[in-house]
Amino acid sequence: MNVERIRDFVNTTWDASILPALEAYIRIPNQSPAFDPQWKAHGHMDRATDLIERWMREQGIEGMKLERIEAPGRTPILFAEIPGEGEDTVLLYGHLDKQPPMLPWDEGLGPWEPVIRDGKLYGRGGADDGYAAFASLTAIRALKREGIPHARCVVLIEACEESGSYDLPHYIDLLADRIGTPSLVVCLDSGCATYDQLWSTTSLRGLVGGTLSVKILSAGVHSGEATGVVASTFRIARLLLSRIEDAETGEILLPELHTEIPSQRREQATDMAAVLGDEIPHHYPFVSGARPVVADPAEMLLARTWRPTLAVTGANGLPPIESAGNVLRPKTELKLSIRIPPGVDPERAQAAVKTALEKDPPYGAEVRFEGEAAAAGWAAPPLAPWLERAAREASEVYFGKPACYMGEGGTIPFMAMLGRKFPDAQFMITGLLGPGSNAHGPNEFLMISTAKNLTSAVSHVLACHAQRGATHGR
Repeated sequence: MNVERIRDFVNTTWDASILPALEAYIRIPNQSPAFDPQWKAHGHMDRATDLIERWMREQGIEGMKLERIEAPGRTPILFAEIPGEGEDTVLLYGHLDKQPPMLPWDEGLGPWEPVIRDGKLYGRGGADDGYAAFASLTAIRALKREGIPHARCVVLIEACEESGSYDLPHYIDLLADRIGTPSLVVCLDSGCATYDQLWSTTSLRGLVGGTLSVKILSAGVHSGEATGVVASTFRIARLLLSRIEDAETGEILLPELHTEIPSQRREQATDMAAVLGDEIPHHYPFVSGARPVVADPAEMLLARTWRPTLAVTGANGLPPIESAGNVLRPKTELKLSIRIPPGVDPERAQAAVKTALEKDPPYGAEVRFEGEAAAAGWAAPPLAPWLERAAREASEVYFGKPACYMGEGGTIPFMAMLGRKFPDAQFMITGLLGPGSNAHGPNEFLMISTAKNLTSAVSHVLACHAQRGATHGR
């Protein structure tokens, strides 16, 4: 491969074509269906899909068959088939739906207004994960321009990943014959621990979520009259949460949510901690004087990748402070987000959470836990020698540093699904969500230089995949 020609083509395409398209994409508030139930009527998802479809067609890739598929009542997908050499198939995955805006953003920034500042493209959905379709096709085009062989490629871009990918199994089954049996899956929806290396994800946590509802009165009453006789629903909710989480340590108390951490993953966490050192806490916008839950860097990494955790991400029944009178409220609702490690059965975990929260309600209160669709975690299969070598070469050539591996704390439901369907496939799971990029939060950004290097690195891996039988070994 002519590294400089690949790099020049990729960088030029990003500057001249991808960045303007991503800026237009960021302006579209195409929130995932879980956050915009009227997404079809609002039309934002259609606009985003149209934009990406149009850009993909404009690339003029010879032989590419691109189809927009939208089953009745489901979100759309973009499905492209690109012919290649041999009988192998590579599946490249991304999504185009977004999380809510999560205000406030810093001055001069906003979720739906793209801003390039200090080499970063700010705006919701650029790094998570609107760039995936653009980077995937550009990586393939770079090889075609140089006459470098690659396998048949299938590109799949979905539109409800941020809602748990509940529509995706339907499309995977519908397109099973056209997808075939991939020997390599490339997913660009993950993260990186630094911006100057190629990072591959070795595991993802699953997700058990739902709403805890606590009700003790049919109407609010004067707090001076009722407190001391009627228990606060907020205190009852605290009692219930203490059944599943140790409030002092954050440890999850239900054994159904735990798994044994593989020794290899412990070793990788130690290695990664040695690379990152004291930088790990600086990835998070702590207020002055705040500190992490644990002090040891390797334990921080394991805590966010291989241990279950609880976050309360929303609430109902709590009026804004400025309008909160001296009233004992009748009801409190809390949105719970519980991350579970790979290997934990999500349905069993959710059932355990429901049982723990609903049994023997304090003071006879009315307690309900309504679970949402649960998602399994995922652990990568052993790395094939050819892919390990390809990742190392790609990182050294395009980033100038060795490749690294890490677990991720987030969830990509598609990975667990593919792991079950294609147990013999190799996986390259990577992405742009690095320090400070703040996916799902305020000030989300995409590091442009890393995006360019990552696109070139994907080209390199695709070329090595096509050559692996002759030069790398299977």
